[in-house]
Amino acid sequence: MNAFAQTTLSPALLAAVESLGYAEMTPIQRESLPSILEGRDVIAQARTGSGKTAAFGLGLLQQLDLTQIRLQALVLCPTRELADQVSKAIRRLAVNLPNVKLLTLCGGMPLGPQLASLEHDPHIVVGTPGRVQEHLKRESLHGGGIKVLVLDEADRMLDMGFEEAIDDIVKRISKHHQTLLFSATYPDAIRAVSGRVQRNPVTVTVEEKHDENTIEQRMIEVEPTSKPDVLSRILTHEKPDATLVFCNMRKDTETLAAELDRRGFSPLALHGDLEQRDRDEVLVRFANRSCNILVATDVAARGLDIIDLPLVVSYDVAHDADTHTHRVGRTGRAGAKGLAITLVGSREQPKLRAIEERLGGPMLRYPARPVGDGRKVLNLAPMKTLVIDAGRQDKLRPGDILGALTGDAGLEAKDIGKIDVFATRAYVAIRRDLANKALERLRAGKIKGRNFRVRPLG
Repeated sequence: MNAFAQTTLSPALLAAVESLGYAEMTPIQRESLPSILEGRDVIAQARTGSGKTAAFGLGLLQQLDLTQIRLQALVLCPTRELADQVSKAIRRLAVNLPNVKLLTLCGGMPLGPQLASLEHDPHIVVGTPGRVQEHLKRESLHGGGIKVLVLDEADRMLDMGFEEAIDDIVKRISKHHQTLLFSATYPDAIRAVSGRVQRNPVTVTVEEKHDENTIEQRMIEVEPTSKPDVLSRILTHEKPDATLVFCNMRKDTETLAAELDRRGFSPLALHGDLEQRDRDEVLVRFANRSCNILVATDVAARGLDIIDLPLVVSYDVAHDADTHTHRVGRTGRAGAKGLAITLVGSREQPKLRAIEERLGGPMLRYPARPVGDGRKVLNLAPMKTLVIDAGRQDKLRPGDILGALTGDAGLEAKDIGKIDVFATRAYVAIRRDLANKALERLRAGKIKGRNFRVRPLG
C-alpha cells in the first residue's frame, strides 16, 4: 500500500493531503500509518524530514470528536521550534475540519496568555514537557479525555532531562490512550520508556538511506590539537555557503566558534544552555546567511530542517553509528550534492571503526590539500542581520520592512535577504557591505509610519 487513498482516512483528511500535494507516502508513513489508524501503539525510528509529523498528525486528527470540547490529543516535543513546526503541520492537515482548536504550550513563553487560552479546552495541545506538566499540575490543562499521546523526538527529550516530566505527564492523563513514540535513534533508554508507557507497540524501523551519488563521506586523521587548523583549511578550500559542525560537548561549541571567529569566519554556537531568544537568533542568522558556520551539539541541532546545506563536519567523531548517520543526513537533501567530513583523533579510532562497520567498509580519506596555513583568512558570511524591536503584535509584516528599505532607505530588493517576523521583534538580512547604510537610514526614517528601535545583531 502506498497511496493515502487506500487507507481508512476520512474524506476531509484525504482532501487535505491531496491539497498539500502528498500523492505518495514516505517510507515511515507507509509503515506506521495503517497501525496508527487501527489505534495501535507504535514506536518508530524516524528522523526529522521523514514525514513522521504527517503520520501521527493524520492519526490524531482521525480520532478527534469535534462535538466534544475537550483535550483529546497531546503531542510532546523537545523544543519550542519543533513544537511550532508540528503545530503548523497539524493545522495544515486539519484545514477541512471545522473549528479545531490547537494550542502550542512551551516553556520560555509567558504563562498568562497560555492560561487565558486554556479557559476553554482545546482539542489538541502541542508543547514541551516542562510547560505541559506545569499546566497539568495547575489543572489549567485537563488530560482526562486524551485519546492520543505523541512523544516526538523522544531520544532528544531524554537527552534534555525530560524523562521524569514525561512519566509524570503519563500518570496525569487518561489511562486509556494510544501512545505513539518517534525517535531518531533507538537506545536502551528509549526501549525502557516504551516499556513503561506503551502496550504491545508495533515497532517500525525505516533504514535511513543516503544516495551515494549525492552525499560524499570522507574522513581525515588528525591529532586533537591540530583540529582547528585542519577545519580552517577545509573551510577555506571548500568555501561552502553553509556548514554545520558537530561537537560532542556543549563547552566545545563555544570554544570552537570563538576560535573560528578569530580566524576570520562567521560562526555561531548552538547548544542546550542557550536561552530561547538567543537560540532563535542563532537559527535566524544561520538561515539568512549572516552566519555561515553553525557549531552545534547533536541534541541542540535536532529538529533543524535545513535543505540547502552543502557541508557537514564531525569535529568530534559521533558516539555511535546512529548519531553519525543522523549527522550525515543533514546534507545532500532534495537531490543536492553534499559532503560529510569526519575529523578522527587517535583516541577516536574505535568509534570510527563502529561507524565503518555500519557503513559496510572503510570511509574514504579526505584528500590532503595544503591550502594556506590555517591562520586568519577573511571568509565572512555575505549578509548581516538587523533587529527591529517590533513584530506581529505591532501589526508589522515583512512587506512593511521591505518597503521601508527599498523606499526611504534606498536599497534594491536584491540587496535584502530573508525577513523573519516574530511576536515582538523582526530580523532582516542585508548585504554585508550595505548593512551600516541600511541601519542609518532605518533609524532616520520610519517603518509603516512609525519609529522603531533598530540595531545590528552580532
